[in-house]
Amino acid sequence: MPQMRGIRQLAKHLDISIGTVSRALNGRPDVNEETRKRVLAAAEELGYVANQSGRSLRQGTTNVIGLMIESSKETVENSDNFFLGVTGGLQSVLSRHKLDLLMLPCPNDEDPYEYLKRMVARRIVDAMIISATQRVDKRIDLLVKAKIPFVALGRSTSGGNHTWIDLDFEGVAACAVDRLVSKGHRRIAVAAPSNDINLGYIFVDAYRQSLERHGIAYDPSLVIRVKSSEQGGYQAGHEMLRLDRKPTAIILIYELMAIGLYRRLNEAGIVPGRDLAVIGFREEPRGKFLQPSLTCFRMSLRDLGVELAETLLATMPAYAEHYPKGARNTIWPLELAPGESDAFSLKA
Repeated sequence: MPQMRGIRQLAKHLDISIGTVSRALNGRPDVNEETRKRVLAAAEELGYVANQSGRSLRQGTTNVIGLMIESSKETVENSDNFFLGVTGGLQSVLSRHKLDLLMLPCPNDEDPYEYLKRMVARRIVDAMIISATQRVDKRIDLLVKAKIPFVALGRSTSGGNHTWIDLDFEGVAACAVDRLVSKGHRRIAVAAPSNDINLGYIFVDAYRQSLERHGIAYDPSLVIRVKSSEQGGYQAGHEMLRLDRKPTAIILIYELMAIGLYRRLNEAGIVPGRDLAVIGFREEPRGKFLQPSLTCFRMSLRDLGVELAETLLATMPAYAEHYPKGARNTIWPLELAPGESDAFSLKA
């Protein structure tokens, strides 16, 4: 049977007014149940397709939520894990309200601010989730000025009182340093991002404070800045081995760094857990095959996605009543998953 398009044809087929059909399809309370069932049954039988673009123009909405991510070699390598896990949680919430999720991958050779400005000008989404927030992030000021509801996955110094959710980098740094110090380590290196992403600043600040809490002087040479990738982990290992006073432990701040680091250590005949203590960042599927097993942190990506979606909807007047907890800033916890990579101890 050919697909029927348009509410006019559906109303003609049922011999009832276009207004009644429209109210029935939209679940309006002023249509009796028998008529509603008849309209819905006919719509399904005849393949009625709503003109969503026309409806959106009339209502001034798109019913689409945008998720802006960086599209680089590094994020593509890791996208099968982190963002797919998060989007599963996002969609589970958005589907409650018949909202769609649109991935907006910003190419790594384009300024994220210019990319977002183009998306905002086209008005293709009702609200935004942005990620990989910079220390100073002009995207936040743009969204605030444009009055577009948004949540940032990551903190920033920009935007005043905007809503954000961020991973507990302070907790990760404190837990990792405490664990290594308890094993006698005092020269503890960290592999941090080489770009201006804010999580790098937060993590290094927390690492420094954790060292000071244990009476250990901060040594800038032990902060090794590399790309957030497997290659970055390899480079971190290379840079670490070139130091005159080599560290006895290293903490990583990106999942896939561990794979590259293990490779470089293996080339140098250094065994994690025996010759060097290693603590990774987040549990990652490929990391499960590393030997010795990696001590790292775990979290629920799906639950994070749910929290992001519910927090965003709480900022939107049309949905806020469903989320009485409101839009609030959240530090998302991670739990230590002990392995063997940090078994190396300097204590007798």
